[in-house]
Amino acid sequence: MKHESKQRSQEQEQLSQFTAPQATREFAATDELLRHDAAQTDVPPAVAERLTQSIAKLPKPSRSWWERLWKR
Repeated sequence: MKHESKQRSQEQEQLSQFTAPQATREFAATDELLRHDAAQTDVPPAVAERLTQSIAKLPKPSRSWWERLWKR
């Protein structure tokens, strides 16, 4: 019996080393959560390349009315 309880305590100690509790974090806004998640997540290279190509195909935004007025 003593041997069993000693072995169990050693197993629990080893498990606690591997499963260290992570700090819980609260976010005040959804934006903060998304930024935090984006910082923790790596974008796969194939997705990054497709995104770059898609952005390059977008039309350039037209100049605003005040830029057109002052740059004549």
